[in-house]
Amino acid sequence: MERKKLVVLTGAGISAESGIATFRDANGLWEGHDVMEVASPEGWQKNQALVLDFYNQRRKQAFQAKPNPGHLALAELEKKFAVTVITQNVDHLHEQAGSTNVIHLHGSLFQSRSTADESLVYPIKGWELKLGDKCEKNSQLRPNIVWFGEMVPLMDQAIAETQQADIFMVVGTSLMVYPAAGLVHYVPAKAPIYVIDPNLPAVNKRTNMHLISEKAGVALPELAQKLLQAV
Repeated sequence: MERKKLVVLTGAGISAESGIATFRDANGLWEGHDVMEVASPEGWQKNQALVLDFYNQRRKQAFQAKPNPGHLALAELEKKFAVTVITQNVDHLHEQAGSTNVIHLHGSLFQSRSTADESLVYPIKGWELKLGDKCEKNSQLRPNIVWFGEMVPLMDQAIAETQQADIFMVVGTSLMVYPAAGLVHYVPAKAPIYVIDPNLPAVNKRTNMHLISEKAGVALPELAQKLLQAV
């Protein structure tokens, strides 16, 4: 029997439970920085050293973080479902937990890319990317992160996955950051949607939508067990 397709959109909330800082609750400040200083092309043009240092600190923090029960529950669902995780997070906690099909919409902390040719992407060894680290075309490397105002190259792939979902989950996201927030509009009408977050985002209620006002680390293990037992 073909496995049902389960598609999950995850945001900062699930990583926050593993101790990774978010700017969602800090009035747009991230570790004391205006987010546009460290997560926009304009910020990069203005102060490359600041941006590189900011992501070096994020990377250092991410190396120390461990997956929480929410991440582990999503990996567990692969036993009986074809699971695709579409994440807005740039850490690798989903992969560390055992999820094997992860789409990183906003890029990865653990990769750099060329500023001359965005198709040139490299793994970052260790936690530091420095001024003077260059690609093979001799241009400065930048974090391979999708910044505010930039295109989201994997969006079409994420939409295609969502359109095939038998079950869809939204976990730990405010649904305020587009285009990712728009994915819920592509979920097939017959597919149940589970929205999990302690501060539930404003969503257009539809039939077969379940709103769970709880942390991912609490709600996901319970929901995963229910879904696995129902197969």
